[in-house]
Amino acid sequence: MRRRQVLSRLGAWLRREPDDVNIMLPFDEVVGALGRTGEKRLGLRVIPLDSIVGSVDRTRDFDRRFRPTSGRARERWERLALAQRRGEAVPPIEVYRVGDLHFVVDGHHRVSVAHALNLKTIDAYVTEIVTRLSAAGIRYRGDLIVKDYRRIFLDRVPLRGDARASINLTAPWDYAELSEAVEAWGFRLMQDEHVFLDRPTVAARWYAEEFTPVITMLRQAGMIDTQTEAEAYLWVIAERYRLIRTHRWDDEVITALRDRRH
Repeated sequence: MRRRQVLSRLGAWLRREPDDVNIMLPFDEVVGALGRTGEKRLGLRVIPLDSIVGSVDRTRDFDRRFRPTSGRARERWERLALAQRRGEAVPPIEVYRVGDLHFVVDGHHRVSVAHALNLKTIDAYVTEIVTRLSAAGIRYRGDLIVKDYRRIFLDRVPLRGDARASINLTAPWDYAELSEAVEAWGFRLMQDEHVFLDRPTVAARWYAEEFTPVITMLRQAGMIDTQTEAEAYLWVIAERYRLIRTHRWDDEVITALRDRRH
């Protein structure tokens, strides 16, 4: 397993893969990015071995596939492997569950040995961590940046339901730019109506009165292709203001933007 870890690291370097491909996900960073709201104990469960992607406090001792990163644990590892081969009872590990991902609290060496023996599942005492954002889409450490910025965006623009799910951006910083754009739109709205509006109200009205009509126009004009709707919206509001220097929407604006794109 130690040799496999070294070869895997060398292979990643030769393929010029990102540095976080073989790095175990740190539990605290994942939960911090998603926003922890609670937890509940689920008791003893059988979990897929491949769903274990991280650790609470041992991220430097093992790689993503729980191969040892040094020879320090060799003696303990071999004792556990021998016990497994003899059919001796091995205590369940302890994990935190975040979405479909599991993070080891206790039992790192048992997980490592299970991988070496090509097992598919392992017994575990599971505590589920409830988070504000879904863990879907997290594969590598770099994915946490996007989740973190999205969480902050939803603090500033507290959308709900389908509106919340429909706003997706690829680049983390785009969430910051979009939140600024929504807040600016809300400020102009309050000036026009001479009334104070809280963040949930601004978010709901922005989605219904600004975002949805703009996206409808962009689709009718054939101006959304590979990007997400939110990415298309960010692009078009920047171009609109640069070309027309106004916040209005009309045929002149759409024509200028279409000509600009083509």
